[in-house]
Amino acid sequence: MWREDESQDDNEDDTDMSEFTIFPAIDLKGGRCVRLRQGRAEDATVYSDDPAGIALHWKKLGAEWLHVVDLDGAFQGVSAHREVLRQIAAVGVPVEIGGGLRTPEAIEAVLADGARRAIVGTMAWAEPKVLERLCVCFGERLVLGIDARDGLVQVKGWTETTELSAVGLARRADSFGVHTIIYTDTATDGMLQGPNCAAMDKLCRSVSCNVIASGGVSTVEDVRMLRALGRPNLVGAIVGKALYENRVTLPELLEAARG
Repeated sequence: MWREDESQDDNEDDTDMSEFTIFPAIDLKGGRCVRLRQGRAEDATVYSDDPAGIALHWKKLGAEWLHVVDLDGAFQGVSAHREVLRQIAAVGVPVEIGGGLRTPEAIEAVLADGARRAIVGTMAWAEPKVLERLCVCFGERLVLGIDARDGLVQVKGWTETTELSAVGLARRADSFGVHTIIYTDTATDGMLQGPNCAAMDKLCRSVSCNVIASGGVSTVEDVRMLRALGRPNLVGAIVGKALYENRVTLPELLEAARG
């Protein structure tokens, strides 16, 4: 059972995040690997019926981390792919997992299933005091996912837009001691049109914690543009649709990330 004064740092993230990391994305819906267009559940493309096989594929191509989202969990509010998540974690690449993690017990469960880090989103907006306690309890194993459109935070699988700014939420979490923020510009996600570098730069300037870019990253040049921002706390990028549609290869992106 979760306790505020019980740190889980014994199994602390030991992967070096000082360099720019590419995170191949594995989005789960109905037990399959899919990608959504701008987060719309009704606009999904299925890429594989074997998510663990996809994880192994990325591992063979050099992936150092995997970014996994339980889309059914995000929409329903409770994890729907625990067995699949276990299979992906068993591949042997560090995994960060999000989607439907809205209680401390749900976070504990995915970490126990093999995730290296757990991503929370809706909870951080709805219950800031709980977020503060989670940062203390889980340390580097807790990641905050901030999804935003036009600078405003979106929650519950991007189905609701709040009046809270992404920068405001990021600053609040940074003051709580969150170690990593994943910032997704939902207007660019799945569009293959490049990341929102201006928004990413603004967010990175606003916090001292690590930031991972998500949304629109689809070319080697996109990775170079993010690195050219010169923000030392911008430590990586999540890439999905471009990899699945062979617009770019993982080795190409890894080379660009290493500069």
